[in-house]
Amino acid sequence: MYLWLKAFHVIAVIAWMAGLLYLPRLFVYHAESRQGSEQSETFKVMEKRLLRFITTPAMIAAWVFGLILAFSGLIDWSRDGWFHLKLLLVVLLSAYSGLLAKWTRDFALDRNTHNARFYRIANEVPTILMFLIVILAVVRPF
Repeated sequence: MYLWLKAFHVIAVIAWMAGLLYLPRLFVYHAESRQGSEQSETFKVMEKRLLRFITTPAMIAAWVFGLILAFSGLIDWSRDGWFHLKLLLVVLLSAYSGLLAKWTRDFALDRNTHNARFYRIANEVPTILMFLIVILAVVRPF
């Protein structure tokens, strides 16, 4: 059963990361489009659907499967420092996901205050966090 849970956790994380990487890219293009234009309205639909039907459900699934694995008895909570750091980084990734939801609402209400360059830079955050999380989970350095 453990390997099935781990497989579903990895699948959920991949889907979540896809949303975290694609949504800011949509924001880049949306920020460059004219407010009220057909293009802007199309981006609103795309962003809302990506967040609602892929990113958020995948995040929830990643957390559920991850917590089941964490409490399966294979992690020594008192000694596995790598896991504590990994958990902190996953919390930060979840907070970033919350920011994406806020920015999606801002675009939906035509209240975006950031330019395309801001979203290009913001798009690097999940990559950096993913890099660190994967190293911690696979290498378990401490």
